[in-house]
Amino acid sequence: MQIGDIQGVELDRLHALSLSVGWPHRAEDWQFLREAGQGFVALDEIGRVLGSAMWFPHGASFATIGMVITSPRLQTLGAAQWLMKRVLDKVSGCDLRLNATRAARRLYLSLDFQPEKTVYQCQGIARVPTTESPAEARGDIRILDASDIPAAIALDAAGFGVRRTALIEKLFAHSIGYGLFDGKKLTAFALCRPFGRGHVVGPVVAQSDADAVAIVRPHVVDHSGSFLRIDTHMDSGEFAAFLAHAGMPIFDTVLTMSLGKRLADFSYGDAARPKTYALASQTLG
Repeated sequence: MQIGDIQGVELDRLHALSLSVGWPHRAEDWQFLREAGQGFVALDEIGRVLGSAMWFPHGASFATIGMVITSPRLQTLGAAQWLMKRVLDKVSGCDLRLNATRAARRLYLSLDFQPEKTVYQCQGIARVPTTESPAEARGDIRILDASDIPAAIALDAAGFGVRRTALIEKLFAHSIGYGLFDGKKLTAFALCRPFGRGHVVGPVVAQSDADAVAIVRPHVVDHSGSFLRIDTHMDSGEFAAFLAHAGMPIFDTVLTMSLGKRLADFSYGDAARPKTYALASQTLG
């Protein structure tokens, strides 16, 4: 195998790689990720793409890792570890976070990543719940625009633990967002963009289940009758129940893992601070 820069590979070849392992990413999703991050591909002697691995830096000391894929015929030959070691060389000294499939957990454990939290991949044909009353929102809800980006970056940083300025700006350019406002102050938001089989909601940042439900509900209304997905650490409570009633039961799980600082190290111990109710995606965190 040879190593190559993911930026120099045709999108249709990357799309074929993710299709080979049953991942839902469209060519457009690959392009979004290439614009947001960096990566390597593994190529055979005639230039076929047999594997990939990407990283997404946020500042000088933190990155998420994702799109670690090897074609089925290479999965037992150590290709993923070969790619990951090259990524780790590039992000040496950074605190790292990723979301591991069941098949990949042994690999990441061998590289000293530590298990953190389960991510619940909730998806299905969206429907507006009729069996429960809408959550009581603490403020006014409206569609977000470019003027709300700085407030969303700050809110996301409080929930995620790291400032992701470039990523949030890029997500705004591809998403419809709803925000919850206390007067002029943004207190919660949820973005939704095309992805895979339909649309994905994320990130969702809020201070309470009720607020999270209130800002996700408009996206469910907008996409009622079509495929909608959300990736969350929440497995109980009002928000998790809302997702099930809204046609998005748990479809699968992955495991958030870290190398360096753990998730708890990024929190401030303030119960009132915003929480990340839904990831931007499993790849982006």
